[in-house]
Amino acid sequence: MSSPATRPYLRWSWDFGPLLQDVDSTRLLQMLAGIGAGGTLGAAAESCGMSYRTAWGLLRQCEQSLGVALAVMERGRGTRLTEFGAALVELDVAARAALEDVHAPWQRRLEALLAPVVRTAPERLRVAASHDLALADWVEHGRRIRFELFWRGSEEALAALGRGECELAGFHVPEDWPVPRIENWLGRWLDPMTHACLPVMRRRQGLIVVRGNPHRLTSLADIARRGLRMVNRQRGSGTRVLIDELLAASRVRPESIAGYQHEEFTHEAVAAEVAAGQADAGFGIQAAAERYDLGFVPLVTERYGFAMTRAIAASPEGRSLLARLHGNTFRQRLLAMPGYEPLPAGVPGSWEAFLAG
Repeated sequence: MSSPATRPYLRWSWDFGPLLQDVDSTRLLQMLAGIGAGGTLGAAAESCGMSYRTAWGLLRQCEQSLGVALAVMERGRGTRLTEFGAALVELDVAARAALEDVHAPWQRRLEALLAPVVRTAPERLRVAASHDLALADWVEHGRRIRFELFWRGSEEALAALGRGECELAGFHVPEDWPVPRIENWLGRWLDPMTHACLPVMRRRQGLIVVRGNPHRLTSLADIARRGLRMVNRQRGSGTRVLIDELLAASRVRPESIAGYQHEEFTHEAVAAEVAAGQADAGFGIQAAAERYDLGFVPLVTERYGFAMTRAIAASPEGRSLLARLHGNTFRQRLLAMPGYEPLPAGVPGSWEAFLAG
C-alpha cells in the first residue's frame, strides 16, 4: 500500500482575486503557517521546500500587492505573523477542516481509479538532504526533476535514511576527517553492508561577515573575544557540528557568544541575518555570502554527497538521479558558483571511498 506521502490526493487552493492572481496561494499559506509554528522565515521556507530567497520574495511580493504586512522580523526574536497574517492562516485551517469530510468520498474514488496504474516502487525518490545552495537552485529551476527534496540537517537526513523514511540522504563532512571517524559517525545510523555513499561536490565553509570584514575576523573565537553577535545553525545540522567543534578546539564556551542560541535553518538565512544587521557574523558556505554581497573568510573544505541503500543505487530510479547529479547541467551550476568544485563521476561505494573519491 502506498504511504500517505505518495498517495494521490485531492487538493484545493484559495483564489485571492486580482491583487494576488499570479501567486500560488497554497505555498503562501504553508509558509505563513510555518512562520507561525517555527518563528523564523528560514524554518518556514524549509518546511515548504523553498529556498530562503524564494520565500522572502513571495512574502514581500504579497505584502506589496495587498498593501499590508503579513509578517514582521524582530531583532533577536525571529519572525512573527501580523494580526492579518495570522487571520489568513486561521481561515485556511478552518476551511480545510470543514472540507475534509466533503473531500473524503472523492478521495477514495480517485485512489480506486488510479490503483491499477500506480507503481508499487516510488517513481519520485524521497531525498532528505542538508541544505545546499547549488542543489536548491538546481531543483528549484530544473525541469523533469524526478525526486522529492526535503531539507534536513546532515544527522537528521542520515537518521531518516536509517529509519527507511527516505531513499537518499544528503550530508557533508570536512575533508580532513580520518576514515575511522567517518566510519564511526555514519555507523550511528547506517549499515555498511546495506548502505553505500557517493561524493558529488567539494565546497568551502567559513565566516560570513560584512563586506570588507570590518571587525577583521579570522576565526569563530574572534567573535567571542570581541563581544560580537553571531547567528548559528540549528542543532542536528552538519554545519552546527562543525561550529561546535571549532569552538571547542579554540576553548571557547558557546554561552560566551552573543547570539549562539539564535538558530537558522539554511545558509541563505544565516547570510540574510548578517546582511540585515541582525548579526555581525555567521558560519556558512561561500556562495551564500556572495549572494548577499557579504564578505567571506574560508575555514573548512568539505565534501557533500549522498548515502543510499545499495538496492536504490542499483535501481533505474537511483541510477538516473545519480547520473543527473554528475551530469553537465549540475556540473556547470557548480562551476558557476563561488566556493564549489564538482567531483569526478563515480559509483556508490564504501564509506572510506567517500573521502577518497
